[in-house]
Amino acid sequence: MRAWPMLLAVALCGVCVQVTAEPLQFRISEGRVENAFYQEGPVAVHVLLDSGVHPRALVAFPAGNSGVGVWFEATDSTVRWTLEDMRGATVVDDAGRALHGIVATASVDATRLVVKDAVLGSVRVLRDYQLGQPYPPQTAARAEVSTDTILWRRHRLDGAPGYRMALVIEQGRIAGQSPLTLVPDRPGQPLRLRIEAYTGETPLTPFAAGELFNADAGSDPRSRQALRFLAYRDKYLAGSWRFDTYFGRDTLLSLRMLMPVLQPDAVEAGLAAVLDRLNANGEVAHEEDIGEFAVLRRRERGEDGDAPLYDYGMVDDDRMLAPVAATYLLDTLDLDRAADRARAEAFLARRTATGEALSSALVRNFAFVTKSARAFASAPEAGHLIAFGEGRSTGQWRDSQEGNAYGRYAYDVNAVWMPAALEAIARFAGSGLLQPYANGGMFDDCKVLARVWAEKAPAMFRVKLDAGAANAAVRAYANGQGIDPTAALDSLPSEGLKFDALALDAQGKPIPVLHSDYGFALLFGNPDPGTLERMVDDMMRPFPAGLMTDVGMLVANPAYADPGVAKLLGRTAYHGTVVWSWQQALLADGLARQLARTDLPAGVRDRLRSAQRRLWRVIDATRDLRTSELWSWSWKDGRYRIEPFGQSGGDADESNAAQLWSTVYLAVKPPVETTDVAESATDHDD
Repeated sequence: MRAWPMLLAVALCGVCVQVTAEPLQFRISEGRVENAFYQEGPVAVHVLLDSGVHPRALVAFPAGNSGVGVWFEATDSTVRWTLEDMRGATVVDDAGRALHGIVATASVDATRLVVKDAVLGSVRVLRDYQLGQPYPPQTAARAEVSTDTILWRRHRLDGAPGYRMALVIEQGRIAGQSPLTLVPDRPGQPLRLRIEAYTGETPLTPFAAGELFNADAGSDPRSRQALRFLAYRDKYLAGSWRFDTYFGRDTLLSLRMLMPVLQPDAVEAGLAAVLDRLNANGEVAHEEDIGEFAVLRRRERGEDGDAPLYDYGMVDDDRMLAPVAATYLLDTLDLDRAADRARAEAFLARRTATGEALSSALVRNFAFVTKSARAFASAPEAGHLIAFGEGRSTGQWRDSQEGNAYGRYAYDVNAVWMPAALEAIARFAGSGLLQPYANGGMFDDCKVLARVWAEKAPAMFRVKLDAGAANAAVRAYANGQGIDPTAALDSLPSEGLKFDALALDAQGKPIPVLHSDYGFALLFGNPDPGTLERMVDDMMRPFPAGLMTDVGMLVANPAYADPGVAKLLGRTAYHGTVVWSWQQALLADGLARQLARTDLPAGVRDRLRSAQRRLWRVIDATRDLRTSELWSWSWKDGRYRIEPFGQSGGDADESNAAQLWSTVYLAVKPPVETTDVAESATDHDD
């Protein structure tokens, strides 16, 4: 067990942790959901209290991606939780082993609460239960009921320290045990509960308050708090409560955008976590099965143990590693400075958990990417593009089943990530950093490969519509959604519309969904001025001609596709016509990068500045949701209105209150205005 910088007093009944530093505590309210976060030494906890007519009390732990939760039966009237206070605590189980967690006090306005069930174990299991799927029967925990307490507890399936949750009724009473029913002492009086929740999974090691950020980091308290909760020396977590563990893509993209405001140790921790999880081919791990979920998965395969299992099914993250590593090792560090070169070499000499040098792992990824690029470079045709895995409809960040409209070849993977990766590999080959792990000449053709991919791949995704077809599509879609089409129709170009499709289908035909993944091209590529202007115009037109609304930039617009695709990618779809916070930050970062170029005509620069101003207006208008994962919208009284995602009956899932790549606004900041007020006032965002 780790030695933590704190004093522990552990008693059989319970209380516990005394510390010398202030704990990290913050709260985020989204619609009917109250989220409270707590981090102190070995304790890291996210408490979620869900009001409404389907109440629940859930506690998630980054340790082992574990959690405990109680779901209540639907109520006749709206229930309202109020969280009062919470503190870290450590108890021991019946074998004398430490469990870390919290004690929280909450009141709830309800005429009665009937316990539906409690789920203890992996967050993956709790996620499935929330989506209506049964939990594995072997993970069931029996309720132990006393006068004022309902307790659920069990060891992990393999006998390791497990999980514990208790509801202690401080005001109110248990009115029945079949079903378990809680009622107030008097009508109109709230119930008051003490929620005790613990996990025995191994704690992660957080960064101390002064170890994560450099002096350039933004001051927004919520973003700083969310990143502190999600960043650990072991790894970065994708988001809480639903993804309290490592995701390769989320780590790499977040590192790239946060890099200007992170201390070197924090950047290196994230990169090392990715390199440590590469497979023998050099592929980046997308997600990990750890803790009890690893036990469950291994038993399904007839295996013992709890060693992590990794998912290597994504194809974008494999090609992200090189450009993100290059941003740190070749750009952020100055290899002409002896101290920086020494730091880069020391990092690459570090060893993975299996004893391999990080530089060797990096070269293995580079070799995998380069090999996968050669078929298309030799014969640039759709069948040689990078496809999703056989039998899969996912492979990049839009990783819901319908996220790419069931396409096979994603725009970002082929038009952006592959050329960016090859260009970065070529730069590494010329830096000398990879010796002696890169055999002489093994990456000599990467510049040529990058040029072929950059020239040939994007054109395969091109969609062209004449003015009449584009106008009819926008009008029909707007009418179907009940929104005013006037601004969108006015924004369409008279010469017709051209844009790059979200994906190609299995036959290599573009699926005409407009998308926000142009942001990757702006941050990682160098489009020619004409293409750059078109990309920005495509996104900045009012929805449903483009992606812009008053409540944010949508990540998909299926108005130009057939009705079946439009139905797949609506406002209740996880990757549909919804706003993802980090995608707005991606575009903001990309616009700033393109505006730093010296080869752009004045007209294109003006276009980019106009887009930049308009984008930051909607970012500022949704500031309160900045650290959230995503949100949806409704149309009422002639305007768009924000709707929390996951809180309507038709939503495909729910949003995380703290999302790793939504904290990137600590580094992605609005431009310093150099224009006068008059220019700003006359800017119509043409």
